Amino acid sequence: MLGLAVGDALGAPAENMKPSQIRQRWGRIEGFVEEDPAGTDDTEYAIFSGLLLAEHGSDLTLAHVEDAWHRLIANLDEGPFRGAGFSERGTLENLRRGLAAPISAQHRHAWSDGLAMRAAPFGIFAAGRPAEAARLVALDGTVSHEGEGIYGGQAVAAGVAAAMVGRSTDAVIAAALSVVPEDSWTARSLRRAVSTALRARLDGSASRLERERAVRSAVVIGGYPWMDLAPEAVGLAFGAFAVARGDFRESVLTAVNMGRDADTTAAVAGALAGALGGAGAVPREWSAAIGPARGSCLPSMAGYHVVDVAELLTPSGDGDRAEAGS
Repeated sequence: MLGLAVGDALGAPAENMKPSQIRQRWGRIEGFVEEDPAGTDDTEYAIFSGLLLAEHGSDLTLAHVEDAWHRLIANLDEGPFRGAGFSERGTLENLRRGLAAPISAQHRHAWSDGLAMRAAPFGIFAAGRPAEAARLVALDGTVSHEGEGIYGGQAVAAGVAAAMVGRSTDAVIAAALSVVPEDSWTARSLRRAVSTALRARLDGSASRLERERAVRSAVVIGGYPWMDLAPEAVGLAFGAFAVARGDFRESVLTAVNMGRDADTTAAVAGALAGALGGAGAVPREWSAAIGPARGSCLPSMAGYHVVDVAELLTPSGDGDRAEAGS
């Protein structure tokens, strides 16, 4: 959860930018580029899902999820971002019109990365059980997503579940692929990104910029106006994680510097690398910058800290995570 929040805050200023625009403005981003970094809807929706999961655990039902959307989001006054991304806005409009899940997910952006961005809590809760993480996140996502949007969330949740028990980067990637249809766009994008990352990693002469370009070119849909496609964002995040061998700093910075939906890709890469390495893998200067959620997207989430939510999901967590949480 801390890795997700750090990636989100690092990537937020570069959201919807091209790599050339990032370089022109900041050079290569190597840390926070704003004086007061903060998480976006990615962090606040992850907290929302984490609290819901902490309350219900494996007994979570679609009715629980839909009720929480009404109580904590749809029925309340909205913050300045009006419920965040397009998939969330479409869902809220449908819920307010009286539509119920799964019909509430029938809007124009059901394939977005809005579920992937909030999927990490399910992997934390179901540590070592990728299939269970995928089952639970699909329940959560049925209110807001369909098809590839669901698959993207399942890949992330399963990857985090495998990473939580200290498996290798290869095992994390295999877990992600194991829970989505082999012929899905999400699986194809993820495989292309990872295979490209592995080739780039083995090329000792390739620079960081060349590795980033290779991964980005493998999955980005050139000319498409929307940056939040789940298959693309999940592919970029896993590609960044693979090319960095799971190293937290490099995973997140690779995702940030590739641009596109940079807050989400860096949040996902940060969740994977953070789960694999533990909270101690997150640079202290970055983790120290993460405060309680501000409620800028979801007012009902103001005041919650990602570390506290993580503790609710892992009451008997290992020493590394417990020490970091304290």
